[in-house]
Amino acid sequence: MNIAEFDGWARELLGIERFRSIDDSLNGLQVGRSDGPVERIAFAVDACAETIRRAKESGAQALFVHHGLFWGKPVPLVGAMRARVAELLSADLALYACHLPLDAHPELGNNAVLAGLLGIADPQPFGEYHGVKLGFKGRLDRAAPVDEVVRRILPSGGEPRTMLRFGPASVSTVAVVSGGAPFEALQAIAEGVDLYVTGEPSHSVYHEVMEAGINFAAAGHYATEVHGVKAVAERAARDLGVQTLFIEYPTGL
Repeated sequence: MNIAEFDGWARELLGIERFRSIDDSLNGLQVGRSDGPVERIAFAVDACAETIRRAKESGAQALFVHHGLFWGKPVPLVGAMRARVAELLSADLALYACHLPLDAHPELGNNAVLAGLLGIADPQPFGEYHGVKLGFKGRLDRAAPVDEVVRRILPSGGEPRTMLRFGPASVSTVAVVSGGAPFEALQAIAEGVDLYVTGEPSHSVYHEVMEAGINFAAAGHYATEVHGVKAVAERAARDLGVQTLFIEYPTGL
């Protein structure tokens, strides 16, 4: 398999074209490579100097990330950006990015995996963004203390970045949109759920959340967007027969 064949597989599996008009990310192949075989693919949340370095040292021919380098407008290849691209090119290492398609995918997406970890039974689409629902909502398989539910999605017993306990102590309904989606809490309020989970908080929704009597958990941008990348890595290994490795590089944010 070469990088063009990997691109075709990923585009079809993740429905990348569906998000062309609403996603600032340049989804798909952001930095190419030679036409040689792709036998090992590294996976990470972010395309930064450290993940590129680790992918190169692992012997990978491609690096698949959720947050790539290019976001809807031209940028000069200077400073850190130049260094990242230079490292990719010198290693003949392709960079592949998948942003909103990986948030919204009904099986492999960040939010689909989070819904499963939270214990949402029969999850339904939630969290509309430019006409597309990126997250999920639903009733838990059993009511549980709010802190217990939030801990289900945090690795190694970590704590959420922000926890606003303005709703019931025991929750039955949950909505989730990964990453930076604090304002979708307003949609969660309108849906009447007990707990809204996202990655990042915002001062602007604090009083809305408090006055509506809903729990709000900002579990961390990285912590809520690591799951989809890992799920795609597992699928690539199974479908394509390539070696895969996940590069863990949390920001704590």
